[in-house]
Amino acid sequence: MEALSNLLQPYKEEVGVTASVVTILQFFSGTFICYDIYKRKSTNGIGALPFIGGVVIGILVLKFSMILQDKNMFNVNVAAILLNTIYLAFYIFYSKNKMEEVFRPCLKGSALIVVLLSYVAYEDPNNLEYRYGLIVTVLMLLLMGSPLIEIKSMIKNEDASAIPFPLTLMGTIVSFLWLLYGIILLNSFMVVQNILGFLLCVVQLALSIMYPLKVKFE
Repeated sequence: MEALSNLLQPYKEEVGVTASVVTILQFFSGTFICYDIYKRKSTNGIGALPFIGGVVIGILVLKFSMILQDKNMFNVNVAAILLNTIYLAFYIFYSKNKMEEVFRPCLKGSALIVVLLSYVAYEDPNNLEYRYGLIVTVLMLLLMGSPLIEIKSMIKNEDASAIPFPLTLMGTIVSFLWLLYGIILLNSFMVVQNILGFLLCVVQLALSIMYPLKVKFE
């Protein structure tokens, strides 16, 4: 990996900026979900997890970017928090069961943020980047792979509508770009995180292509 890092090193700034810009563009793909909610005037069948998770993970990764002192990651996650907050507010407006669909998950997400940021305050600085990076990586992968919980049902019913196609397509591109950036930085967490994230997105894209007529967001 070091040899590849040296090869890409002259393009560090370009790769970082490109990854940041494309990631921010990815966040706007949430408008497809909001538009679908608007057309139906209902959130039935559409979970708030992508938006709540986006805010929670955005805050946690924002802290990680501060630990790494990486401005590209910082800017991206500020945008993630702001946009997902807007999407969540839109979701709340149309939700008929706000307590179960939004407020309870938000409370759990807030508790997770408090616990992990408290952990950061007390962890040994020498271990912080490794341990906190591991936690953030696991949480991000769980969020990215959450649609695959229903993979058996998708295959059985030939219905991939649970997979938000624009989000997944952009996620594939973004994961690849951040993978390159992680290689340049020789950051093992970024590399592993984005290899796994890329594979998760590819699997979801494959399901969407196999069942194209039933995908909601095309």
